[in-house]
Amino acid sequence: MAQTGLAGKRSYHQYCGLASALDVLGERWTLLIIRELLMGPRRYSELLADLPGIGTNLLADRLKFLVDSGVLRQVDVHGTGGRLSYELTPTGQALRPMVLGLAHWGLEFVGDLSAEDTVRPHWGFLAVEAMFQWDKVSPIDESYQFQVDDEVFRIDVAGGVPRVAKGPADHPAMVATTDAATFVCIGAGRVTPLMAMVGGQLKLEGDIDAVLRCCELLGLEAGAAPAAQATSGH
Repeated sequence: MAQTGLAGKRSYHQYCGLASALDVLGERWTLLIIRELLMGPRRYSELLADLPGIGTNLLADRLKFLVDSGVLRQVDVHGTGGRLSYELTPTGQALRPMVLGLAHWGLEFVGDLSAEDTVRPHWGFLAVEAMFQWDKVSPIDESYQFQVDDEVFRIDVAGGVPRVAKGPADHPAMVATTDAATFVCIGAGRVTPLMAMVGGQLKLEGDIDAVLRCCELLGLEAGAAPAAQATSGH
């Protein structure tokens, strides 16, 4: 059983790397704060808006603890001297592959979207990166663009390495347009791209072969049918 340790936080008091990691990350909401900051610096108000239910005092407490632990730091992103943002330190950035792994693993347990559930389009930014099938990366340099509600991000494949970035692609080989809930459902395998397209929840435009390469990169079973419905970019 965990016991209260330094700074009033609960500690397992076990001389073990996993237990020590949980001493820092095991509190409720902590990993979701890390998730938000993996996409870049965020202000306190932005974190509060995208973590509904956390409460102002609890968020402030979690942020202070993570700063004190060396996982986060405060930065003046806009150089104004006020309204500081929070960002991950190199120690915090080291959590990226682990958080992405958990996000991918958790897709298996995604259920039906309920009225109480919150979904944010920018979560698709991390969802895409978590879905990468590294042994399926195309040798062709190209970009795939995703419009998820009001957020736009892309995958750039260059030299056999895929990277996710915010903003539109200059010359996307494929453009996918959908909503955040449908995006999660596709990633979780609860609906196929074809089913989403037939239902009018997903629109795919671009080169047919690029659509198939993108689906393969993300581990999605596209099949011939959804690719055939893509609009040729040539």
